[in-house]
This record gives sequence, C-alpha cells and structure tokens, in this order.
Amino acid sequence: MMYREQRTLPFFSSVVKNVASPNLEIKKLVYIYLIHHAEQEPDMALLSINTIQKSLSDANPQVRALALRTMSGIRVPVISQIVSLAIKKGVGDMSPHVRKAAALAIPKCYRLEPSTLPQLLEYLSTLLGDRQYFVAGAAVSAFTEICPDRIDLIHKHYRGLIKKIVDMDEWSQLATLRMMTVYARKCFPRRTRPVKAKDKSADLQDFYGESGSEPAPDGEKVVVLDPDLALLLNGVRPLLQSRNSGVVVAVARCYADLGTTEYVKAAVGPLVALLRGAQDIQQIALYNIVSICLTEPASFVKYVSHFLVRATDSAAVWELKLEVLTLIFPHSPLHTKSLILNELEHFSRGSNKALVREAVRAIGRCALADPATAPRCMRLLLRQITSLDGTLAAESLTVIRHLIQKDPDAHMGTVVRLAKNLDSATDPQARATIVWLVGEFAGIGGENNIAADVLRILLKGFTDESEIAKRQTVLLAAKVYLHHINRQTEAAQEPNKEGSEGEAPPPSPPPPITDEHPVARLWNYVLLLVRYDTSYDLRDRARLYKALLGVPQLATLMLLAPKPAPQAPSPSETRRGLALGSSSLVLAAEAAAGVHGIRGYESLPDWVPEGSEPDPRLRDQDAEHNTREYGGDGRRAVIPAVEALGDAPAPAPVGMGKRNGAGAMTLDDWLAEDDEEDEADGEEEEESEYDEAAGEKESEEEEDDDDDDDDDDDDDGEEEEEESSDDERNELEGFLKS
Repeated sequence: MMYREQRTLPFFSSVVKNVASPNLEIKKLVYIYLIHHAEQEPDMALLSINTIQKSLSDANPQVRALALRTMSGIRVPVISQIVSLAIKKGVGDMSPHVRKAAALAIPKCYRLEPSTLPQLLEYLSTLLGDRQYFVAGAAVSAFTEICPDRIDLIHKHYRGLIKKIVDMDEWSQLATLRMMTVYARKCFPRRTRPVKAKDKSADLQDFYGESGSEPAPDGEKVVVLDPDLALLLNGVRPLLQSRNSGVVVAVARCYADLGTTEYVKAAVGPLVALLRGAQDIQQIALYNIVSICLTEPASFVKYVSHFLVRATDSAAVWELKLEVLTLIFPHSPLHTKSLILNELEHFSRGSNKALVREAVRAIGRCALADPATAPRCMRLLLRQITSLDGTLAAESLTVIRHLIQKDPDAHMGTVVRLAKNLDSATDPQARATIVWLVGEFAGIGGENNIAADVLRILLKGFTDESEIAKRQTVLLAAKVYLHHINRQTEAAQEPNKEGSEGEAPPPSPPPPITDEHPVARLWNYVLLLVRYDTSYDLRDRARLYKALLGVPQLATLMLLAPKPAPQAPSPSETRRGLALGSSSLVLAAEAAAGVHGIRGYESLPDWVPEGSEPDPRLRDQDAEHNTREYGGDGRRAVIPAVEALGDAPAPAPVGMGKRNGAGAMTLDDWLAEDDEEDEADGEEEEESEYDEAAGEKESEEEEDDDDDDDDDDDDDGEEEEEESSDDERNELEGFLKS
C-alpha cells in the first residue's frame, strides 16, 4: 500500500508495535515503514527508539547494522545525540558490516544536526583507516559529503586508501577518485624540468657514465611526478578494466587532471571500448572522448574505425562522432584522411538534412585544419552547389566562403565558377552567399571584373528574389558603384601628380549621379527599385548606402574594409576545461558559470605552489608497512628473506647472541648460542641431583596438607567466579538500559 501511494499513516501505531518482533523479516518491514512516516509522526516514532537501541546490542551483526541504519534514517532532530552515540558504538563494533553502517550514518546525522560535526569527524578519522576496504570506501563517501576540504584527515590514510581502492565497490571508487584528485592538486606541486639535448656521442658518454650535456636553451619541459602522486596514478590503473563505465571515466579524469601524456594515452583505449555499450553510454563516453581529443587528438588516430557513423546511431551520437573525426583529421596519415573524407562525402549526399549539414561543416573544418587537403575539400563542396537540396547547397556555399576568405588570391577562378552557377542555385541562402562573394571580389581586375555584369543579371529578376538575396544585391550595387567612384578619382588625380610633384593634390569631388556610365545607371536603377519595395529594412539600407557614397572615403572604410578570415572551431570548444565525467560537460557548456547551466559545478583547485605543500612525512604515519610492501610505482616490492626474518617478532631467550645490522642472527651467533645452552644444561643437571634427594622427604610430608588446602581453594574460587559474573551481568544490563 505504501509503494502504491495509498494512505498508510493511520496504521502507524499498530505497525510500530511490531518493532520488537524477533522475526528479522518483520523487523525490516517495520523499519522501512518507520523511516517513511517518522517525519509525519515524530512523537510516536520516538516510542520505538528505545527498542531500536536495544537492537544495537544484538548478537546478530545484521540486526545491529539494520538498527543503526534505521536510527540514522529517522529524521527527527531530537534524537541527534542518540544517533551520534549509536555511531560511536558502531565505529568500535567487531563486525565490518556494522562499521560500514556507521560510516553511512555519519552524513545523515550531519544533515540532521550540523552541530555534531566535531564528534563525527573523530569517528570519520577512525573509519578512514579501517582495514576493511568496504568500510573505508563508505567512510570516503561520507568524507566527500560532510568535509571535503579537510585534507588533513587524509594524510595518514593516503597510501592505505590507494591500496584498497581496487577492491572497493563502484560508488566508493568514484568517491575515492574524486577525493584523491582534489587531494593531489592541494598536496603535490607541479614540477617540471627541461629535457637535455643529446646526440649519439652524448648517448655513448652516458653509457660510460661520462655525460656532461647541458640542458637545451629552448628545450621542451617535462613533468616530474611526486612519488606519492605516481603511486596514485599507478594504483588506479587496474580500474581501467572496470565493468562500470563511470569508474573508467573517473580514472581518465584523474589521468587528464593529474598525470602526463603517457597516462592519458593509457586511458584512451578503455574509453573507446565504452562505445560498445548502449546508446546512452555511448553518448556520455563520446562527450568525454571529445573533451580529451581537444588536447590529445593524436592518441585517437588508431581508433578511427570506431568513430565511423552507423545507421543505428542517434543524432547526438553521430554528431559527436563527426566531431571526433574532424579533430583527429590533421594528425592522421594519408589513407586515414582519405577514409574520413570519403565518409563525410557519403553522408553529405544523404537524405537526413541534419546529418547533411553536419557532414558539410565537418568537411570545411577538415579543410581549414589541414591546408594540404583544402583543394580536394573544395572540389567536393563545389559538386554540391547545384544540388536540388537547398540545405546541402547553402551549407556547401557557406563552407566555400570560409575557404575563399582564408586565401582570397588563390580563389578568383572559384568565384567566377560560383557566379556561373547562380542561375541554378535556388536556395535563398545559397544565392545570397554567392552574391556576397562576388561583391567581395568586385575591386579586383578593374573594369574587367564580372561584378557589374552579375549585378545587371540580378536586377532583371530583383522583384522575385527573397529578401536576404535582395539585401546582398543592394550591397553588391553599392560596392560596384564605390569601386567605380574610386577609379574615377584615381584617374583624375594622376595628371595632378605628374604636374606638381611633392604637393598633395586637392581631393576631387565624386562624379555626379547623372553620369551616363553603365555602373552609375545600374546604381540609379537599384535605388528606384528599392524605393518602392515593401521591406522597410531594405529601404533603410538603400538610404544608408546612398548617404555613405556621398563621402567616398568613409564609404571605403565601411564597405571595403578587409574582412578577417572566419574561424570554424569545434562545436565542443565551449566545453573545454570542464571536468570529465561531470554532468556539466554533457548538459550545459555554461554550467561552470552557474548562470544558464546547472548549479553545483565545482572546478578543480589549482596546483599548490612549490614550497607550500604539506610535509610528505605526514603520509608515512599510517603506511610504514606499505612503503616496504609497495614500491613507488605501486607494485609489490620483493622483500629479502633476511629482512623478513629480522622483522618477524620472536621471543628473545636469555643468552641471545648479538645480531647483525639487519636484525637477523648470523651462523656464528647460533653456534655460540648452542654451546652456551649445552653448558647451562650440564650445570642444571648437577644441581637437580642434590635437590632431588633433599626434596623427596619434604614432598611426602606436604602432600597430605596440600590435598586439604586444594579442596578449600576450589570451593572459594567457584564462589568468587559466580559473584564476579553476577556483578558483570548487572553492570551490562544497567549500561544497556541507560
């Protein structure tokens, strides 16, 4: 009834009476009901607290853990101190399951009453060093929730947690990796050193130990990892084989934020393997792959076949796959580049308009990223401008415009070819793009430029054009007429320059509008056409251009200014810097600012400055055995047998010989010790012979007395044991009642 959202609150008193039931299954159901309705009936819920407290002392550890979990789940602030005492009792419990329940109860108690934080920190510090990995994992989860900034609690448990992380459950692994990433940023400075410039002779000198090479003045710098940081990076490497995709992404984040390029390359393969999962896992994995690919694209080149679009891929998946293909394109060999371009060309001719648009844009990004392949990309795009698909033609022309602006001098013939295809272009955006390109090249070639003739053809069907094409036609007319004015002005100034050298000629006025030149007549005709157009925006533009052309110098600065080459960054460029595995990386690029995106995103802290890091000896307090069993690279070290014997605790007999420096006894010590023992045994045998004769008579006299005394002592001992057991039982019952 409760999970069907039916009213179960009226049965509260009847159900809670069963909290003392000895049946474990009934007790579980009552606890679930109690947690669900405790906030609505706090007074009646308090009646069950005494019974739950008694369950904390039950012989069954499952009952104790269940009672602790239930007590911390009852959200009644009055019992916060009782919950704190129950956690304290659970921390010292012999069962690891009860200690795990105590660790999970710490955040609940903190949310119930924040003033209990000092007590909870003491319990948490104890649980972080627990020998059981699942207890330590639950403690780390509690740590990240109540006090993520108290890194001083982690120092002495740092190496122990690294050793246990492989055995933890997935949720604890995620919490530990997140905590360790922040800890490493705050405790390990980022050190670098220059790479030494070596040649063959230097290598030979290094072989004989006579190297004297100096660092290269402009040499590359490499990162020097702290031994404890290297221990972390190597310790989490087995987690790359985890079945949980979140753990794999968390390790990749750890490597990307803390490690070097070699560690990031080690995480590339497991990330790509996630693409074999379901569609949602593929999408999340691709977001993280793209984020890494922005900085390390060369590492994904050998996995190019995994990013080819499949027919079953969703829109979000193939969009990200196309982005990865364009990112790795400049770093790929020739055959891989050819494969990528063939793939993009194939999808640019498809029926899915969204896929066609993204494929064409991807071709443009490939051409801008690798100028050597720009001619082939241009040929692919020029085939699409006559397509009946307006989307394909418009996107192709937009990309062509970007390529032409990148290198204008090499694409004069391309502009002429586009102008010839103006009649076959039916899409308004495509026609507007071609007209704009013709206007940009209107000043090249003087009177022989095709811009004036293109303008003449366009004006024949001006009234049938779309508004966006009309705006570009008016702009083309203004540019053509401005070039005509500038040419006439230069022609008028040339005789004055020849007649008076060294003197600046006076500026000549622009030619009148009534000029009979064909360009002037075309401009006048455009003004007449626009005057009676229905678009007020177009009429305003025409008046603006007319006023500007009254001052040719100002019109030249505004209309003929050089345009910067457009950039076509990757769509995920706005996500650069967001943490891998975060929801902000997937859901919103503005999440880091917290304005338009989701809230709660926290970026990683900066690396601690060198000299401000905590003392590394703080991490040696709880991990002396770890430094012996595990080397700096996280692998188990081979301990010599001599050291193992020396470390083994053994009782020291009297007359022990001297030990060597390693703590183990030498062969001479053992032989000398045997001789001493033989001599001691001989002396003891002689003394025992005299003692036996004298003691035989005394022993016979005392036997009778001892028998009587032993009987009395046995009776007294039994009475004392019964009294002590009764006292202990009474004290225990009083403690449990309190």
